[in-house]
Amino acid sequence: MNAHATRENFPVTSQNRLSQGQLNMLQTCPRKFQYTYLEHLSSPVTPDQREKMLWGSRFHLLMQQRELGLPVEVLLQADEQMRRCYTGLLEAAPDLFKPESPGNRQFRAAEHRRIMNFQGYLFTVIYDLIIADATRAQILDWKTYPLPKKDRTLEENWQTRLYPFVLAETSDYAPEDITMTYWFVQSAETGDDRLSKCESWTFHYNSIKHQETAQYLTHLLNQLNSWTEDYESRKPFPQVALTEGVCDSCPFLTRCQRGPDSGFRVNEGDRITAFSDIEEVEL
Repeated sequence: MNAHATRENFPVTSQNRLSQGQLNMLQTCPRKFQYTYLEHLSSPVTPDQREKMLWGSRFHLLMQQRELGLPVEVLLQADEQMRRCYTGLLEAAPDLFKPESPGNRQFRAAEHRRIMNFQGYLFTVIYDLIIADATRAQILDWKTYPLPKKDRTLEENWQTRLYPFVLAETSDYAPEDITMTYWFVQSAETGDDRLSKCESWTFHYNSIKHQETAQYLTHLLNQLNSWTEDYESRKPFPQVALTEGVCDSCPFLTRCQRGPDSGFRVNEGDRITAFSDIEEVEL
């Protein structure tokens, strides 16, 4: 990494593609977005993080193979934790996996991809599973970490906002006909006050939320356009306010001159869950 690189090293391309993970980062900290997506800087992945990512990829592959009618026993035999999570999901949501009835024709697709052009930006979403019939459409998403304690964290995440929005924009379904459900498959692995089975959280979409998402997305993209123009003139993207409490766990803490020597320290309890940085697993 060249700490003294100039703007000429990082040309902004005209191909504007954005994901929910990029929107989350842009909203959380524009400067982090600049470092990560314009200047392609990153921090090393720890062995623990790598293992969790690999496990998540294997679970998504397992669910995709199941939906395609392919054998999954080999994957389950190699990982007892995955077997427990898989069994817990099937027990917690039997209606999602029961055979289609003759009187109710469904469209089902795993790793279903949709693309939307909005305000000159190209958005690609990948649904872990979509189940749709003549009257409604369900978006299902497998999460391989426990359910966050605050529902607001989920509702404000750009995956929750963008995925139903794209479906409503690219299909004949009205917003009221769309739901999105996260299934937290590793909740079955935790005890304490959690349920013994996998936990879920469902977002019921509607026209008001669709309108709000369109307005908020337009506003964020307008900001991105403005920041990008400034960046072309060597003015960096704005930094997140220190009071937001996200800097202390950021890999660019030193680069932004917000380390321990800066005179500011975030309390451990003020940190925000890193849910916003989690990208979808693409198979």
